[in-house]
Amino acid sequence: MTFSLIVGAIEIGCIFGICSLGLFMAFRILNLPDLTVDGSFVTGLAFSAIFSLQGQPLLGILVGMIGGALAGAVTGILHTKFKIQEILAGILTMTALYSINLKIMNDQPSIFFYDKATIFTPFLNKFIFMGVDLGKLLVLLFFVIVVIVIYVLFFKTLTGLALRATGDNEAMVRSSSINTNRMKILGFAITNSVVALGGGLYAQYNQTAAHGAGVGTLVLCCASIIIGETVFGKRRGMLHYCIAVVLGAILYRLLISYAFVLGLPASDLKLFSASIVIIAMVLPQIKFRRKS
Repeated sequence: MTFSLIVGAIEIGCIFGICSLGLFMAFRILNLPDLTVDGSFVTGLAFSAIFSLQGQPLLGILVGMIGGALAGAVTGILHTKFKIQEILAGILTMTALYSINLKIMNDQPSIFFYDKATIFTPFLNKFIFMGVDLGKLLVLLFFVIVVIVIYVLFFKTLTGLALRATGDNEAMVRSSSINTNRMKILGFAITNSVVALGGGLYAQYNQTAAHGAGVGTLVLCCASIIIGETVFGKRRGMLHYCIAVVLGAILYRLLISYAFVLGLPASDLKLFSASIVIIAMVLPQIKFRRKS
């Protein structure tokens, strides 16, 4: 692969690495699957595009994150207050977001804002290396670092520790007079807020927003988490875990890009992606059997 292709793959990997950090909250911390992310990704993307058209790209990302948090909170409330199974709660919220996101986009399936400024604009053509503009990559790495730092600091607080404990042993946490329902709602809100951040960055990265862009976000993020755990290890502290998740997303995108370079048809992308995830999940089992 050329250097420009590698940089492009890393950039997309950073965006979906942020989304994967979002899903990590529900998928690994709370041990609850959250299908809301396919919709909240588009929520962030839609607000980002609409506000960018008005010349407020940063505000668009912030509003998108708030929208994602509200969507996650709805899923959490459906699950905890109305006792709807978490998968079904996520599906219901995701289905509702399909129409809501379309309304945010003024009933347009696609929005293009190529002539508008984005959060990347001030950094373009200022960091050139080997003929490749690294401006977007540096901005994305900044966001990745900020999310990881916030995660590490948050999980050192009492609320963060209670959230982790809720996922580990809910009964024990309840016996300590901690409201586990609130913890779950908070976890779902954080998950979808961070995923919406990824969606907002994705929109401004491409300077376009498509209503169907969120399809497969859950699978892609799960793949990144599993690949990161398999290749870079886990349970060595929150910082290491978060970095492994992001590196898993970057590695995943590099593998996809390399497959395209080798001539992989676009129609086979889903099959190739599923194969990567299966291999990543099977490898630890093979290692364990060899040791035993």
